Amino acid sequence: MTSPREKVVDAMLALAASRDFGETTLSDIAHRAGISLADLRDLFPSKGAIVGGFTRRIDRQVLEALAGVNLTEPARERLQAVLAKRLEALEPYRDSIASIVKWAKADPLILTALNREVVNSMRYMLEAADMESDGPVGALKLQGLSLAWSRVIDDWLAGDRVDGLNTIEKELARGERWVGHAEELERLTRPARDMFSKLVDFAGGRSRARSTDDDYPHPHA
Repeated sequence: MTSPREKVVDAMLALAASRDFGETTLSDIAHRAGISLADLRDLFPSKGAIVGGFTRRIDRQVLEALAGVNLTEPARERLQAVLAKRLEALEPYRDSIASIVKWAKADPLILTALNREVVNSMRYMLEAADMESDGPVGALKLQGLSLAWSRVIDDWLAGDRVDGLNTIEKELARGERWVGHAEELERLTRPARDMFSKLVDFAGGRSRARSTDDDYPHPHA
């Protein structure tokens, strides 16, 4: 049985495929999903949140498809395989995505909010490819991969799946070089950062010691 949230996502996709998503209202989506506007409010706070629900649906579909698959190739090839699987999962929704992308690009605030969703999705795509996503270099990978993915989507929408796959290959080759430089910089600066962290901890300890003396003055002060 389809859940109410999934019905709303399905309704959004159907409307986005048939009309300008910028002109589609929450009431339109609720009516298409067969629920009240009040019930829609309980499920999703905005159109962007519904798009986020669709993004997480794709995340799950990709992760479930890759569950138990042993990717033994080098890191770039592993990630390329994961992103190719994601592009395959998006293929049935091409018209809907084209309308949603057009809507998002018309409003920087919406685009920024959706970028956060993409960053979170890319975190799981990196994990699926058995690649590190934590720390300064991990943050660089996430944001760089999110920007690369937006270019993949643009080329895929302008052409076809082959164009999207070619862009994945090109963007990952470029990203690999930048990540390599970032990892080398992180390695070279690690001793200085560790020393700075110890100095901050030491200064913080002295500050706490002084504040303790001030908080509890001697009785004859």
